[in-house]
Amino acid sequence: MPDNLMENLNSEQLKAVLHKDGPLLIVAGAGTGKTHAITQKIGYMIEQGWAEPEEILALTFTEKAAAEMEERVDRLLPMGYVDLWISTFHGFAEKILKAHGLDIGLPTQFKLINEFEQWRLIQKNLDLFDLNYYKPAGNPTKFIEALIRHFSRLKDENITPDDYLTYTSKLHSDLEKSSIDKLKVKSKKLKVGHELTALEKLKLQLKVENVTDDMLGQEVLRLAEVAKAYQIYQQLLLNEGMMDFGDLINYCLKLFKERPLLLAKHQEQFKYIVVDEFQDTNWSQYELVKLLAAKRRNLIVVGDDDQSIYRFRGASMSNILQFKNDYPDAEQVVLTENYRSKQNILDLSYEFIKLNNPNRLEWQLSGAKIMQAEKKASVKTKAKTKEIVTLNKQLKSNQNDQGTIELIAADTFEDEVRLVIDKISEIKNSDKDLSWGDFSILVRANDTAGEFCSELDKRNISFQFLASRGLYVKPIIMDVVAYLKLLDDYHESRAMYRVLNLPFLKFTYEELVNFNYVSNKKACSLFETLRRADHEQYAEETRKKIFRILTLISNHSKMAREKRVSEVVIAFMNESGYLKHIMGLPGREQQENLSYLNQFMKRLADFEQATAEKTVKLFLEELDMEIMAGEEGALSPDLEIGPDTVKIMTVHASKGLEFKYVFVVSMVDKRFPAIGRKDAIEIPNSLVKEVLPEGDSHLEEERRLFYVAMTRAKTGLFFSWAKDYGGARGKKPSLFLVELGLVDKQVVKGTVKKELDEENFVSAKKEAKEQKEIFNLPKHFSYSQLAAFQNCPYQYRFAHILKIPIRGKGVFSFGKTMHSTLQKTFELLRERRDRGQGELFGKPKSDKPQVALDEILKFYEESWLDDWYNSNKQKEEYREKGKSILAEFYRLNKEGWPDNQLTEKGFSLKIRSGSEIHTLRGTIDRIDNLSDKKIKIIDYKTGNPKDKLTFNEKEQLLIYQLAAEEVFKEQVGALAFYYLENNQEIEFKATQADLDKVREKIVGTIEEIKQGDFTATPSPLCRYCDFFDICEFRKS
Repeated sequence: MPDNLMENLNSEQLKAVLHKDGPLLIVAGAGTGKTHAITQKIGYMIEQGWAEPEEILALTFTEKAAAEMEERVDRLLPMGYVDLWISTFHGFAEKILKAHGLDIGLPTQFKLINEFEQWRLIQKNLDLFDLNYYKPAGNPTKFIEALIRHFSRLKDENITPDDYLTYTSKLHSDLEKSSIDKLKVKSKKLKVGHELTALEKLKLQLKVENVTDDMLGQEVLRLAEVAKAYQIYQQLLLNEGMMDFGDLINYCLKLFKERPLLLAKHQEQFKYIVVDEFQDTNWSQYELVKLLAAKRRNLIVVGDDDQSIYRFRGASMSNILQFKNDYPDAEQVVLTENYRSKQNILDLSYEFIKLNNPNRLEWQLSGAKIMQAEKKASVKTKAKTKEIVTLNKQLKSNQNDQGTIELIAADTFEDEVRLVIDKISEIKNSDKDLSWGDFSILVRANDTAGEFCSELDKRNISFQFLASRGLYVKPIIMDVVAYLKLLDDYHESRAMYRVLNLPFLKFTYEELVNFNYVSNKKACSLFETLRRADHEQYAEETRKKIFRILTLISNHSKMAREKRVSEVVIAFMNESGYLKHIMGLPGREQQENLSYLNQFMKRLADFEQATAEKTVKLFLEELDMEIMAGEEGALSPDLEIGPDTVKIMTVHASKGLEFKYVFVVSMVDKRFPAIGRKDAIEIPNSLVKEVLPEGDSHLEEERRLFYVAMTRAKTGLFFSWAKDYGGARGKKPSLFLVELGLVDKQVVKGTVKKELDEENFVSAKKEAKEQKEIFNLPKHFSYSQLAAFQNCPYQYRFAHILKIPIRGKGVFSFGKTMHSTLQKTFELLRERRDRGQGELFGKPKSDKPQVALDEILKFYEESWLDDWYNSNKQKEEYREKGKSILAEFYRLNKEGWPDNQLTEKGFSLKIRSGSEIHTLRGTIDRIDNLSDKKIKIIDYKTGNPKDKLTFNEKEQLLIYQLAAEEVFKEQVGALAFYYLENNQEIEFKATQADLDKVREKIVGTIEEIKQGDFTATPSPLCRYCDFFDICEFRKS
């Protein structure tokens, strides 16, 4: 643990870190060092011995947030660690269910499905739903999205199909016993505190005067139909071995409630539970953490109700308001020292968010008490009521100077865009220390961003639009999909035209016009036009280009019928010259295109994993269905893509980020705040478990969103709006600008420059040319990374910096299959050994656990990967070879299996270099116990055994020994490579000199990588490199 662990903490952060026992509420305002306080607290708990790393459960909401938290904790643990339970809620629940789901009858190898896969499941089984009220008249699938949204919200509230059906059954019963007239009479006689029936609550929720019995009866039938649809949907998921994200939390709750022993074990394991962004939890998630924390009550929640902006995802702001009721003895820490913004920006934001009172934590824990006290107090004693204040969330900046707050008003949207970009250029040019990355343009919705992107592009200002959707409309992905469509149907002329326009194919405009002319004249497809090129008077150079594209299509069409779609895409990218073309693009374009391509390859991998037939044809069918369902393709924007760029994003996407200058644009009525839209199918209030706030909850959510936008700014905060956005009517300024008091105090008038600012334009253009490639170096390393760099730094750049997709190899698929099979085999052996030792009247301890060959071969079939074999013949040869290897492995071990301790064990090893600590991560295939209380580390290899191992070949196992000794605290007696090809093992022992040498080599290699010099080192080995085709330095 760093010696200065406490030096960087303010008094309130220190108070949070030192808190030891019982519940703790940390109210963390924007920019107050929340993540720093959490990670320091986790590090301190481990250092003080309050808990081991695996005894702390830390939960957050995004993979990115979990990774950042783990990275920070990792830096605080100098000796490394084995297991850190830092994950998303869904990641935690998935891990628990895969280990214990069988205990409540769930398949442990379930498939987690996304929203499109939910849509497809319902669409495929539409006939089973027997719909009447929701029977579609036209488009048979238009209501599926509404059903999925409804089911998701039900799961946020942990409402099961049985709960819903019981509720609708009671409605039927009440309806038979009552009538509207009786309800009216009864409602007049209701006294305060009288419990309404489900039917009475439903009538109130309808908010319609003169509701008739028929109307109410139809509403009950509608709800019964939805409840039945929910039941059918859940049964379909179970039948298919699937779960959606909502299932993860609810089945985890079910598991712990129905299997108290498992709950007790996890309560015993997790001495502390930390929940980040607590204001974003839903009802089910809060129930889960309360259940796990019930024994020790060491529940630490961190959040800010003023930044609760995910109501549309099911987040329940009432959880943070409810926490003090559930844990009245909870210690409360309020972080108000702000390390981000100037004080006037904080003051403006605070005065604005107070408009959400009384539905704020600050008011509920302070204001309510003041008001109650003031009612009872005399004028003389009213001043004393200030002492009752228990929570003050007003943020105080740690900077003395004031920031800039300006309003930009324009006549038209086009003028607004120009003024905003002018202002950005003006500020940038006035301070040479500023970079484009210091500026952010925040929009309420993605469709506002296009004009700003165009203007920045026109001025040669580097920008990055960080949308969360839209992968399928990125040009590179549209190119790839067009080529796949062409392979599926040669005569798809639209696809052919897009492909022919690819710049690296070098068809001229005149050639393309001519092809289209001939195609129309002969009434044939573009493909057919090219195929008949011999009959036309084309130049020789044109014929060569035609021959090349037709040859590519021919080769890849054959491949498309036999190979998986991802193999076809990689072949196209390499053989067409597309990948080489990308590598020649400027830095930002290159990295963005590679990022999009990698995300599309991930989409293909998901498709291939879920589908038996992994062909181009089937993928295109699924993609068409996905687009029909309204899906645009998920995007995972990378903020660290260089070079330095202006960031454009939605306010939602900006959560957790900060910029020196923030521009919140298009601040007009009905855009921000946006128009409130209710769910198409609402949950009946009687079933809702969260405490629903009074007042205009939508407007309050929009205010919180605007508050988030304002508190992203460090130095300058700008708002912009225009009177004319192209519609028939003019626009009014946003209600929020009125509430801020800015509309009548315009600091910047709308003086529009009709021509581009020449000075700013030239400056931006020059800067764009001078931009250097910026590498996002990894925060931790692995043996394979180090080996790649040692082999060739340029290869490392391709593989681990740019992350260029590569074609797999059948031998790697075979290796993964064998690893997985042996892992499952030894897990079963350990389970049987532990069970035998735990049985009081069981078998004698001397009886060693056994596993049958049939069981091993069953694991083999379960683990088999079809990927990347050159042919069916090669695949079957490998399949049979694997069976033979396992049969021999079984024969060699059946009389006495090794005393196995662990398989596939991950580690995080710290290597110190001067004052700097490097992290090395890896996974050990197998660890066995030896008779002298030492361990043996085994690494499987699928190649042929070596007669003698060089130091470089020993390096991997030497690293594993360092991890075992320093992280696992084990003594290592032997290291071994186990060659599966002939079941031969080569064992050796490491000397201290070996360990010192490998440590020195690790440090040296990492230091070289961090220098960012990836100069190629060509050698005869280049021909075996995955990047041979695109490397300009290759040696033949």
